[in-house]
Amino acid sequence: MTTELRVLRPEEWATWYGQLEFAFGDVPESPEERELWEALTEPERSLGAWDGDVCVGTAGSFSFRMAVPGGAVVPTAGVTMVSVAPTHRRRGILTSMMRRQLDDLRATGESLALLTATEPDIYGRFGYGMAAPRMRAEIDTSRVRLSVPEGTDDVRLRLARPEEAAKECEAVYARLVPGRPGMLERRPGWERLPLLDPPSERGGASPLACVLAERGGEVVGFALYRVRPDWDPEGARGTVVLGHEGALDPAAYAALWRYLWNIDLTSRLVLSNRPADEPWQHLVSDIRRCRVVHRDGGYLRLVDVGAALEARTYQTPVDVVLEVADDFCPWNAGRWRLTGDTGGAQCVGTTDAPDLALSVRELGAAYLGGVPLVSLAAAGRVRELREGALAQASRAFGSPVAPWVPHGF
Repeated sequence: MTTELRVLRPEEWATWYGQLEFAFGDVPESPEERELWEALTEPERSLGAWDGDVCVGTAGSFSFRMAVPGGAVVPTAGVTMVSVAPTHRRRGILTSMMRRQLDDLRATGESLALLTATEPDIYGRFGYGMAAPRMRAEIDTSRVRLSVPEGTDDVRLRLARPEEAAKECEAVYARLVPGRPGMLERRPGWERLPLLDPPSERGGASPLACVLAERGGEVVGFALYRVRPDWDPEGARGTVVLGHEGALDPAAYAALWRYLWNIDLTSRLVLSNRPADEPWQHLVSDIRRCRVVHRDGGYLRLVDVGAALEARTYQTPVDVVLEVADDFCPWNAGRWRLTGDTGGAQCVGTTDAPDLALSVRELGAAYLGGVPLVSLAAAGRVRELREGALAQASRAFGSPVAPWVPHGF
């Protein structure tokens, strides 16, 4: 193999990103998109595989901070921009990039790595488990009624230009982050992502619009959306396409959804990435006409098992010895005693007899509290070695709210 793997040089970004675009269909992005992703790329955390002066592989990571069960927000690598040229497949380039990336993350002390997979079957062999599902829905708002809670009418709604309301929207988003595992803090520059609005990405819909929910002069919720007009012989059949939404209390939440439900000349509301436990599902008159689909979202990898398990809390007391298999990152392999509760946790290597046996992939899937260990055990992915240990650990690892990764990267 003649390829050279090295850290990206800033002046190589256009060539490097061009390889990524080619790998994803060779459809050039808009100037707005390219400018944003160039600004967000962290060259020192990005890798390129080069065959002479030709880039044949890309991989990178963003230095995120992610909420984990218990409310802590911890450093997490957002793995991104992974590609291999079709001329250089089956040569070990992807494996070498994943190997180098995880080694580097371990050296910098980041215990978690997160990604959203274009092809889910790729990343399991590198230890990533599907940890945060997402929900999609197409709601027939002409047939489905929305029942709202008391206090909804006390919320004032106000239209605003998205770029002018960005600071207020981000303030609401920031308050929501600790309450849901998987949510990502917005580092400087990332507040631009929800506002990205190139015409080529609208799919025939309007420019981005914003509605704010207010109470007592304070913004307590927001929704960013587009409207796609449509008509048939019976009249208007437009679609509301929801981008991002957040609210601080049930009344503000309901007021925003009622607004989206009743936009003139529309009869459908489309959501593409929402939490699996989205509250509107309990406000509708007919869930069948909402065409809800749950699918994979965020994939998580524990780079350092001990540090990662200590970074979160546990909703019930737990004292369990985990026998962890990790062929790709052998420093994680072995037995770990995890003790913890809602106040904190400790996880250290041990020679004690194991209570549960699992791979780091299953540990990643269960980490955010959305995939029960008992479910993984029923699939044969976790083995109980001490009676009662599985139920205890599964309860402890759970989360009262579903984990959710709010946007791609």
